Amino acid sequence: MTDRPHLAVIGAGPAGLAATTAAATHGVRVTLLDSAARAGGQFYRQPATGLNARRPQALHHQWRTWERLRYALDEHVRAGRATHLTDHHVWFVERRSDHFTVHALLGPTQEDPAEVRADAVLIATGGYEKVLPFPGWTLPGVLTAGGAQAMLKGTLAVPGRTAVVAGTGPLLLPVATGLAAAGVDVAAFVESADPKAFLRRTRALGAQPGKVAEGARYAAQLLRHRVELLTRHTVVEAHGEQRLEAVTVAALDTDGRVRPGTARRIACDTLAVGHGMLPHTDLAETLGCRLDGTDVHVDDEQRTDVPGVWAAGEITGIGGAALSLAEGHIAGRSAAARLNGTEPDPRTWATAAKSRSGLREFAAALATVYAPPARWTDRVTDDTVVCRCEEVTAGAVREAMDGLGAGDARTVKLLTRAGMGWCQGRVCGPAVAGLAGCELAVSRRPFAQPVPLGVLARAGETDNDRSEPSRGDSP
Repeated sequence: MTDRPHLAVIGAGPAGLAATTAAATHGVRVTLLDSAARAGGQFYRQPATGLNARRPQALHHQWRTWERLRYALDEHVRAGRATHLTDHHVWFVERRSDHFTVHALLGPTQEDPAEVRADAVLIATGGYEKVLPFPGWTLPGVLTAGGAQAMLKGTLAVPGRTAVVAGTGPLLLPVATGLAAAGVDVAAFVESADPKAFLRRTRALGAQPGKVAEGARYAAQLLRHRVELLTRHTVVEAHGEQRLEAVTVAALDTDGRVRPGTARRIACDTLAVGHGMLPHTDLAETLGCRLDGTDVHVDDEQRTDVPGVWAAGEITGIGGAALSLAEGHIAGRSAAARLNGTEPDPRTWATAAKSRSGLREFAAALATVYAPPARWTDRVTDDTVVCRCEEVTAGAVREAMDGLGAGDARTVKLLTRAGMGWCQGRVCGPAVAGLAGCELAVSRRPFAQPVPLGVLARAGETDNDRSEPSRGDSP
């Protein structure tokens, strides 16, 4: 089947899996690359094989959808229509006049190179969590909500005995219910959003009754586990000497300020905290794809403005697994048609397009409801570390703005080194922008992740046209 057009799909989460199966079904040879050892992404993350989990479906609410995707992928792989490359960390996509070369690093060490040549590329790299700093957030025992969920799904372990789940966003609900079901004493569920805000979004929410029912089921589970629900509240500070021992939470007024006299201390050894998601657009940026704010811009076929490049899932706008599946299906169908030299017929994905439209409206409504508190920076003390990689404090950021005349986040970065560390601003970027009082700017990095110099030197010496991955210098 090597004479078929070749599509490289990057990311094996819901969007990447849907795109792979759609494209492979319609006459395209697909190579699916993913950094994980197993397909599924964060949403369908599976326990390690060696754990012999007897009921992994207990950790998921869309298990049947996952089984259908996994079965379809396995069938395409067996038939030779698809290749699934695990432990491939893609750091760059090179665009040539007649093809693309996807550059990756192999395995946990990420030292050996691999290359895949394709006629087109579909990027489905998902999103990552946004965490805003507060005093004590660097203590051991404080982790992201998604990190707690990944630990539970991937290792069947829990981060502690008594937890507080806090921040804002729909991810907090499955994290809190998952921890409670696993035996963790969830002392409080602290959500900064105001439940009344949902009443102003009844049209968009009412159009997705399944999603509303899903949220109601999570809330009911929390009540069954006797979890205290604190809405319109926030974590003010985390306390502890060597590790987390307690958190202080307080109520918020309508302007996002802490209401005097409402602070209370809750004992816990784990704080799972998150403030929404951001699209993981690094690869799209290196290809020069247009962004709408922080989202990759796509047309009705999920095409970017770079010829031969499609995008689907969270990188085109945070919206959840169902939206990612719809976008992935449309992108895969579109890519297959165009690579085969035919004009796509939108009627073939009409159902997915209708679903996409409604889910995008639903996601937009949630984004307004679950916006972080407007005055969150007021609670960040000057000695709070903002950039953990470079140990830059909030006071240093403020001094760069007020004392040194910085006018944007980029200048703050140059003056303080905030964002110059290992994560390249992915973690601290929103915090620095918020403290600087400016919009989160997209940093166009040359590569999506750190790369060994030896790999860069080898890539520069050769023009490798192989369509299959290589390990080191071996074909």
